Amino acid sequence: MKRIAVLASGHGTLFEFVVRGLMRDAPHIVVSALITDRKSSGAAERASSMNIPVIVIGRKEPERYRYNLMKIFTDLDCDLFVLAGFLGIIPSEITEKFSGRIINSHPALLPCFGGMGYYGLKVHQHVIDSGAKITGCTVHFVTGKVDGGPIIAQRCVEVHDDDTAETLSERVKDVERPLLLHVIISLLSGRASVSGNRVTIE
Repeated sequence: MKRIAVLASGHGTLFEFVVRGLMRDAPHIVVSALITDRKSSGAAERASSMNIPVIVIGRKEPERYRYNLMKIFTDLDCDLFVLAGFLGIIPSEITEKFSGRIINSHPALLPCFGGMGYYGLKVHQHVIDSGAKITGCTVHFVTGKVDGGPIIAQRCVEVHDDDTAETLSERVKDVERPLLLHVIISLLSGRASVSGNRVTIE
């Protein structure tokens, strides 16, 4: 049996897709908890409705946030920690201690359109404003550099001339959800290998 914890801040649609996908396709992988920085988030409501424990962590006090998050990660000791729309930055001491066990789903093709300030609809607006014709999503390992860890997998989405941030976001989500589920199952089934900055999935 493998265990994961999911970190999410928003509506929780990606979180719910992962949970239901694992129940259907990989029952040997259990979601132990949802970690959220918003007590009333949609993700928290979805977790509660599925009887998944919800852990709320505040981010207003950096030192307390760092201490509490380290304790949560250490106490849970999951095989994998999955960032699925979590707005908090994971402190470097945590990424170092849990190296190779934290992944993030980012709604753009890294290394473009990543880093501080690139989250939610802002990412898609930046893509549209840049004139890019292709965008997509990236699942990567989390390191001390924001959105800078080794890329595990990516999927592409065409940018339409009449796209808004909202319409582009919905099409990216359509490929992001199954990609994240695929990566989780692959990593925890031993079908992925890492060599330097390159990740290979069988």
